[in-house]
Amino acid sequence: MQLERIRGPQVLLMAGTLAVGLLADVEAGSVGQLLIGAAFWGVLFHLSSRMSRREQRALIACLAIATGGELFLSMGWQVYVYRLGNVPMFVPPGHVLMYLLAAALARRLPEAAAWAIVAGAALYAIVAAATGFDTFGVPLFLVLGTAMIALPRERRLLASTLALSLALELYGTWLGVWTWGREVPFTGLVTTNPPALSGALYTVRDALVPVVSALLVRRASAEPAPSGGAWEPVERAGSTPP
Repeated sequence: MQLERIRGPQVLLMAGTLAVGLLADVEAGSVGQLLIGAAFWGVLFHLSSRMSRREQRALIACLAIATGGELFLSMGWQVYVYRLGNVPMFVPPGHVLMYLLAAALARRLPEAAAWAIVAGAALYAIVAAATGFDTFGVPLFLVLGTAMIALPRERRLLASTLALSLALELYGTWLGVWTWGREVPFTGLVTTNPPALSGALYTVRDALVPVVSALLVRRASAEPAPSGGAWEPVERAGSTPP
């Protein structure tokens, strides 16, 4: 299954996994989080098993970036904290599922709608900063704007990510799975729980995926390919060798 071939059943599976998984975490202890994590990883492996090597590398890149980002933002910077003070095992694969959902939405999102989302984010950042209830919105919008300028071909993906991540953040914080602090550590800025533009941080993940994927490709091309064409795309696995 290629990213561009993600259809309704896969979308429902990913959305349902995120919704039910976060709900289940509300009463879960450490063992329960491991079981939820196993379910998330199982869904991710199921989806990725039918993708090409190129697409699998993109998912690996997304997974690595998301894991590093979570450790920095939650455990290091502590702009938000999870219910048990850890980074649950279901969070990194959950990021990849969100990335796939955003990619599916982006294919159906008109360019005008993408710009409308960005314009709404800009308006919010200005009003929130002027009134003082969310001064963190301005730097977050600058992050978003930088990504939109740097990756013009990915604007619909970034806009989709911004919208979907806001829905996820509202749901997750409403359940109490994680909580954003009012004060942003070391900055003197304040924000809401969740920040309306927290999705800008997700767009950093999206912007870095092609960069890290390219590094993985270079590493793979520098190594001798195993016999049987293991580095060939999955969809060509049944082709006859020359």
